[in-house]
Amino acid sequence: MRIGIIGTGYVGLVTAVGLAELGHEVVATDKDREKINKLTQGIIPFYEPGLEELFRKVREKGLISFTPDLAEAVRASEVIFVCVGTPPSADGSADMSQIEEVARKIAENLNNYKLVVEKSTVPVKTSYWIKRTINLYKRSEASFDIASNPEFLREGSAVQDFLNPDRIIIGVENDRGRDILLKIYERFQDRIIVTNIDTAELIKHASNSFLAMKISFINLMANICEKTEADIEQVALGMGLDPRIGREFLRAGIGYGGSCFPKDIKALTRIGEELGIEMGLLKEADKINQDRIRLFMEKVKRALWVLREKRIAILGLSFKPNTDDIREAPSLKIIRELRREEASVHLYDPRAMENMKQVFPEDPPHLVYHADLYEAVRGANALLILTEWDEFRQMDLERVKNLMANPIIIDGRNIFEPDKIRKLGFEYYCFGRH
Repeated sequence: MRIGIIGTGYVGLVTAVGLAELGHEVVATDKDREKINKLTQGIIPFYEPGLEELFRKVREKGLISFTPDLAEAVRASEVIFVCVGTPPSADGSADMSQIEEVARKIAENLNNYKLVVEKSTVPVKTSYWIKRTINLYKRSEASFDIASNPEFLREGSAVQDFLNPDRIIIGVENDRGRDILLKIYERFQDRIIVTNIDTAELIKHASNSFLAMKISFINLMANICEKTEADIEQVALGMGLDPRIGREFLRAGIGYGGSCFPKDIKALTRIGEELGIEMGLLKEADKINQDRIRLFMEKVKRALWVLREKRIAILGLSFKPNTDDIREAPSLKIIRELRREEASVHLYDPRAMENMKQVFPEDPPHLVYHADLYEAVRGANALLILTEWDEFRQMDLERVKNLMANPIIIDGRNIFEPDKIRKLGFEYYCFGRH
């Protein structure tokens, strides 16, 4: 099928490449002309494992193209996937201005029947507003339908998530829209769930908010472990082996970040409140997550007392491993706190340093980026681990100890066994373990 993708961020580009891999003819557009120019030249604007190889493959087959002209993409497509951002507003609700802008552009260029598919994470009832907007601004008698197809792509494994999905949610208003989406995803027909549009829209927010609550719950348990002789790793194992609970998202530490969980839990809270529903459960989960930075900084100060002029190495800037995304990353808040305390901060991340430089430009000797983790830890009074990259799990700890001025590690991701690392001569702080 001829498919248009509006928005080439993480969701839009992975969706475009994935649909091209399924054999569809895809044209993607974005109002960021520089990004479109790079994509036209074959340059991926962000890091995602496996994406570059798959992009090269579908590009060589001529199944994917790019244009800065949204009107051109709309007119050329049978199906339009809307993949633009819905960032949080000041009150926590989703900012729908980009969705509204796209709906108006679609309306102005409606030259024949289109199926307009929400791929962005949107509040329940967004389909009503998209439909109303298109009807208000359309210039022809061409018909259209609205559908919802929420994405469940995890940064760091998005390509595999698209090509091997655990479920595909399709929210439709009629048989025509359903049949088109079933055709697009026919390779995965055994994993498709068809619902009405409101249900599909709500599933995404509900899923992310539940996972965020799971992370906050295990962090709450970690707080109890630190006040007792309990071990959070064993608590999580004992819980996770129960198939009703599962082992995923039971890792204690400095909490969740990224573009989804912080935004979606606040957005769902606002949705509920606007419907007159008490959303205290989600508010407390969000509060617990925000408090993780304070608790982490308490550990840093317990280890170093005064932070002024202390040399502190940070390993890990992205909000999770296998991505260069720093949106809502805990590292952002921790770096700000360290700079406020006038510490000298030395940073290393395998992928995210260029993005972090846009927020914190290099300012020697107060803030320095290093191309090598061992250079980052050289002379450090303490080492903070903020992202659980495999490279950090596998680093030469004997070498790290010898390079540091003081062999102190404050581990925000619990990547080491406390007994083993203390036997190596480190002073070690983590969450919920002794």
